[in-house]
Amino acid sequence: MSLRTSMFTLVTSLILGLFMLPSVVKATALTYNIGANEKACFYIMNDKPGKKVGFYFAVQQGGSFDIDYEVLAPNGDSILKGGQEKQGDFVFTANYFGEYAFCFSNDMSTFADKLIDFEIAVENEARPQFTKDADGKEQPETLSEMEESLLRISSSITNIARTQKYFRTRENRNYSTVTSTISRIFWFASLESLAIIAMACFQVFVIKSFFSTKRGGV
Repeated sequence: MSLRTSMFTLVTSLILGLFMLPSVVKATALTYNIGANEKACFYIMNDKPGKKVGFYFAVQQGGSFDIDYEVLAPNGDSILKGGQEKQGDFVFTANYFGEYAFCFSNDMSTFADKLIDFEIAVENEARPQFTKDADGKEQPETLSEMEESLLRISSSITNIARTQKYFRTRENRNYSTVTSTISRIFWFASLESLAIIAMACFQVFVIKSFFSTKRGGV
């Protein structure tokens, strides 16, 4: 067997192992444009208490890049809450069965819309398996080298995804700032040009009035 074939077999095994990991993740990634004085809520169903829920959001455009947020449990309790935040990344345990509400509020803004990029992920991590040793005590099963490698790869992919989200947010905010600056410079230059033209017309009118003579008899 050649070296290329061996590498291809190893990579294929790693990819298949990633898809066969026991943890299941259901994620919802959305981009929403929330208007001024608007409140928007998004819901996700938790069918089993004890699951881990990941919640990430970032304001990409609009105003000062801030938003109010709140996460509500099915019984109405507030799990997470914050005001005028630019972004957030949280993980909490869903201890109740039912729908969890993820709400954004733009009440503090009177005219500026906000573009929000957010993601809601529900993870169902598998419990570690235990085996009994010779003394009858339960010991956690040791992971094989392949499983440890897959877990390390999965953790690295998660970190890379978070870094990409961070740089994407920075890029969008910088682009929005540049666009706003260009728009302000354009309108300022336009008003300045109109002011210069108006002042020139006024000066011509004043100078012309100095040399104008009134016709009439003596």
